[in-house]
Order: sequence, then structure tokens, then C-alpha cells
Amino acid sequence: MTPRTILIAAAGMTTVATRGLAQTSEGYGHMMWSGGYGMGGALMMLVFWGLIIALIVFVVRWLTVNDRTSARRDGSLAILRERFAKGEIDEEEFERRKRTLGSD
Repeated sequence: MTPRTILIAAAGMTTVATRGLAQTSEGYGHMMWSGGYGMGGALMMLVFWGLIIALIVFVVRWLTVNDRTSARRDGSLAILRERFAKGEIDEEEFERRKRTLGSD
């Protein structure tokens, strides 16, 4: 979802909301289905809440992916240190692989 798509959706919701609030009719008024934007208002409400829920899902996924990447890097460094401690690799190999992992 690009920023442009979000901006267009927000503009559409704002337009429908202001027209609904500005509508002054006799009888039931703008809060009832016989007004002007009954089905359109309901559809825009569904779109609005769908965007809010999608935004929350994307933020949660982004945060969990960043946590997994950091944990994976820490786990790789721990394995590297363990192999160095066991004598499977020498100091030069340890430093080279550590630089490759991006740790100082």
C-alpha cells in the first residue's frame, strides 16, 4: 500500500463525511438510511475500519520481523563464538566471519 493510495482513500472518506454532515433535509435527516449517503456511508465505514486494521497488521508484522532478524544475528554470533571456543576455527577466521555478520 503506497502513501499515494492511502492519501486518495483518506481524501475520499473526508469528502463523503463532509457531504453527510452538511446535508440538511427534512424528515429523517442525515443519520437515517433514507438520507443521501446511506449505503455509501456504510461502505466508507467498512473501508475506513479495513484501512485501520490493515495498518495495525502491517505495523505488528514490521516489528516482529525486525525482532526476528536481530535474534537471528545474535544467535549466529553465539554459534560463531562457540565454534571459536571449541577450537574449530582460528582467531583470523573468527574475526573474518564476525565482520561478515556485521558485528564489531
